[in-house]
Amino acid sequence: MPHTDVLDLPLVLLSNRGPVTFDRDANGRTVNRGAGGLVSALAGLAEHLDDAVWVCGAATEEDAVVAREAQGSLLVQTHPIPHVVEGEPDGPSIRVRLVVTDPAAYADFYSVWSNPILWFVQHGLYGRSLSPVLTRAEHDAFENGYAAVNRVYADAVVDEVRARGGKALVLLQDYHFYLVAEHVRRQCPDVVLTHFVHIPWPGPDEWRVLPADIRERLLFGLLGSDVVGFHTRRYARNFVLCASELLGLPTDLDALTITVGDRIVRARYYPISVDPAALDATLASEEVAAHVAMLRYIFLDDDRQLILRVDRTDPSKNVVRGFLAFGTLLDQHPELVGKVSFLALLQPSRTDVPEYADYIALIGGVVAEINARHTKEGRQPIDLRMVEDFPLAVAAYSICDVLMVNAIADGMNLVAKEVAVVNRRGGVLALSETAGAHEELGEFAVTLHPFDTQQMADALYEALTMPMEERHRRLAAAAEQVRTHDVARWLNDQLNDLRQIAGI
Repeated sequence: MPHTDVLDLPLVLLSNRGPVTFDRDANGRTVNRGAGGLVSALAGLAEHLDDAVWVCGAATEEDAVVAREAQGSLLVQTHPIPHVVEGEPDGPSIRVRLVVTDPAAYADFYSVWSNPILWFVQHGLYGRSLSPVLTRAEHDAFENGYAAVNRVYADAVVDEVRARGGKALVLLQDYHFYLVAEHVRRQCPDVVLTHFVHIPWPGPDEWRVLPADIRERLLFGLLGSDVVGFHTRRYARNFVLCASELLGLPTDLDALTITVGDRIVRARYYPISVDPAALDATLASEEVAAHVAMLRYIFLDDDRQLILRVDRTDPSKNVVRGFLAFGTLLDQHPELVGKVSFLALLQPSRTDVPEYADYIALIGGVVAEINARHTKEGRQPIDLRMVEDFPLAVAAYSICDVLMVNAIADGMNLVAKEVAVVNRRGGVLALSETAGAHEELGEFAVTLHPFDTQQMADALYEALTMPMEERHRRLAAAAEQVRTHDVARWLNDQLNDLRQIAGI
C-alpha cells in the first residue's frame, strides 16, 4: 500500500477511465469496479486519504445519469462490493466526480485525436508516405473536440482544487489530457501537479507529423506540470529533446529538466508494474485451476510445448508479424509441427477505427493460412481466441513455455510482468526491444526485433530449446525484479519526488 504520509495535501486525480462504472440490468442499477493495475494503484492511494477526489469520464449512459443526480461528486465504497454511499462508509471509499461532455465533442476528442492520431504518432505507426492526411476536419476536431473536452475536464479539476483552498496535489493520467495541466496551473498557481504518460514518447521528428501550432499547444500544455512522468528514461529524454528542438526552450538533458519562464519542469521515469499479491490470489482461485486443467489437456500432453500471447488487436502490438514469425519457425523446423502450439488470447480493440478493423481482418487471414499449411493430424498450430477473460489469461500465463511480446512500441507491457510473477513452468519471455518492459526485463528474456520475422523465429526456437535450468534461472530473476518493483513502489516513487518538489 502506498505511504500516505508523503504529502500532506488534498489529492485530485484525473483519468479518462475511473474507479467505477455504472450500468443497468433487469434488477436496476449496477456498479462495477474499474479494471486494471492503474485503477487499483490509484484507488489504493485515494481510499486512504482524508481528502481525495477522482475526476473521470462518464463512460456509460448510466454514468451520465448518476453524474446528473450527484450534481458534483459522489462517495463510492469500493470494497467488498462497489456501491454509492449515503452516510458513512463502512469500508474503503473514494470520492468520484463523473464528467459529462458533449457526445459530438467527445467523439472528436477520443476517436479522431486521442485514437488514432496521438496513439499512432506516439507508437510510430504512421507510414508517412500516405498517412496521415490532416485536413480542415482534423483541425476542427482538435479545436472542437480534443481542446474543448480538455477544457471541460480542466474546469472540473479546477473546481475541485478551489474547493480545497487552491492547494492540492493533482495527478493527471495519460495522452487524453495533454492540455489540462497548463489550464489548471493558470487558474490554480499553488498546485503541485504531475502528468504521467502511459504510452511511449517519441523523439522530435515523430512529432513533426502534426501541425506546428497543435504540437506546440500539446507540449506547452504538458509543461504546465511540475513533473512529467514516463515509464523509461528514453521516453523522458525524448520529451526534453522535444521541448528543446520543437519549442526552443532551455533544457538540461542530463538532469532531465526544462526551463519554462521562472519554473523548472522535471521529466522523470517511473516504470509501472503489477500487484503481485493480487495476481497470486487470482492464480490460487478455483476458476483459474479449472482453466489450467483444460489448457494442459488441450496443449501440453505428450511433452508438447505452448507459446502464448495476450494482447489487444492494436496494430502497435504487431500481432501479424508475430504469427508470420511463428509460421517461419514451423517452416524451418518441421520437427516442431504438432509439438508446439500457439495460443493467442486477443481482445478486439477500437473496432470503430478503420485501421483497427482492417488489422483484425489481417490477423484472421494470416492465422488461417498458417493453420492450413501446418495442421497435422487434425491439430491446428494456432489457437486464436477473441476473448477478454483475465482468469483464463492467468491460467495460460502459469503454464506457457514462451510468452511472445513483439510490440512495435509499448509504453511498458504489463503482460510480461504478470507472466514473470505467475508462471510455474520455467516460461521464457520473448520480449520486444521496443517495449518499455525490456529496460527492466530484457536481460532475463530473449530479445525480439519486431520488424525482423526471421530473427523472431530464431528467438522463438532459442526459447523453446533453452535448457530447463536456464529457463528457471531467468524466470526467477524476472519474478524477483517485478516483486520488488511493484505497482505500490511505482506510485511511492512519484509521491516521494513530489514531496521534495513541494518542500514537504
